[in-house]
Amino acid sequence: MLSNAFIASIEQIIPADRLSLDEAERWTYGYDNSRKHSLPDAVAFPTGHAEVVELARLCNEHHVPLIARGRGTGTTGGAIPVNGGVVLSMERMNRILEFDPVNRLMRVEPGVTNQAVQEKAATEGFFWPPDPGSASVCTVGGNLAFNAAGPSAVKYATTRENTLGLVAVTAAGDTLCTGFNTTKGVTGYDLTRLLIGSEGTLAVITEATLKLTPRPETHRTIAASYRNIEAATAAIVAIMSQSQIPAALEFLDGGSLDLIRSQPELNIPMQAAAMLIIDVDGTHDSIDTAVQRITAAASSDGLTGLNMSASETESGQLWKARKALSPALRSIAPNKLNEDVVVPVGNIPPLIEGLSQLSRQYAIPIVNFGHAGNGNIHVNLLYDTQDPQQEANARPCLLEVFQLVIRLGGALSGEHGIGVEKMAYVGMEIDPVTLDYMRRIKLLFDPKGILNPGKVFPPVD
Repeated sequence: MLSNAFIASIEQIIPADRLSLDEAERWTYGYDNSRKHSLPDAVAFPTGHAEVVELARLCNEHHVPLIARGRGTGTTGGAIPVNGGVVLSMERMNRILEFDPVNRLMRVEPGVTNQAVQEKAATEGFFWPPDPGSASVCTVGGNLAFNAAGPSAVKYATTRENTLGLVAVTAAGDTLCTGFNTTKGVTGYDLTRLLIGSEGTLAVITEATLKLTPRPETHRTIAASYRNIEAATAAIVAIMSQSQIPAALEFLDGGSLDLIRSQPELNIPMQAAAMLIIDVDGTHDSIDTAVQRITAAASSDGLTGLNMSASETESGQLWKARKALSPALRSIAPNKLNEDVVVPVGNIPPLIEGLSQLSRQYAIPIVNFGHAGNGNIHVNLLYDTQDPQQEANARPCLLEVFQLVIRLGGALSGEHGIGVEKMAYVGMEIDPVTLDYMRRIKLLFDPKGILNPGKVFPPVD
């Protein structure tokens, strides 16, 4: 519960029409796409950097948790106020502050949606490469907090590589200005990359300078189906071993294909057990050669079909089918554990084989798809909490999934972050000494532990 003194002080910073204290109004801001929920004590809607500074100072003085939030599209519980406190909804800090096509940059506030950035950049022939599945509604602040990526990361990299600088507020209310307006610069430590992906545990980002990329002149989409997983993964390795990098390289296993076989635009052969959806982009003069090289690399012995888009409309249909997979999984089972693990590309074959063995061992369907060009596979454990055996098996199966990933030299998360969902498993990947240094960094930025507490780091024994 917030003290009367605290409430009186926060009302001096945020006017009544931008401050929610009523329980019903606060309820919505207690959950994200993880479907977890925890009720905040207050929700504040700042409209500028100065208000964030004052709110941070107030919360720090009163030891009140402060949780920055975008649109709540995250899947790991990163925006859940697990200890109550003040949710800092950034949705009204949604201005594009500067658009500089000459220097290929855009300065924005954190509440701007990814789609708004893309639309503005497109007016001058640019785009911002991070393209998560929720791009139409997710915010730049959320993209920064979790180092979001998406299919385009295989060629154009993640949020970290496409952000030049930040303005952020520490727990004490200090303002940090990080990075450069240039693509080169090595003065001082790289605090920009440190803050990106820190899930709001180190500072609250109030402004970002984004690095823009010229839009390719044209692109083609290829759907290649394979007789077995081994053929598909061999094709992935072959594609990523040659000089023509695809703009996207998505993998769908047999379980995924079963969900979308009814969609005629994919033309999936009945004998196909896996599929790759490949985007190739470039200039009008080079696209045919690029497609030929990618197609040759994709043509492994187990290829059963190849379908190439002839237009933007056909390309959009192929991607629509891929993006429909996540919601379609709900038709198989009412519950799922969706994990975005990563392994080196060459270790995708043993990952998929190991997941098949775990599926059989625990009698839990596992459907796999994702960004194969980065080795970033979305592993979906599908189960029913009303089935006692499946309910008992789900978490032990997940533990073995993570153990398999670590054995293969991988990481627990590629783009969804840690939040609360994966917090207990972080020690499997990060050694105790390194984890201790990370905790020390957290202590430097946030000595009282008010910024998004209960996230990322497992509790100290």
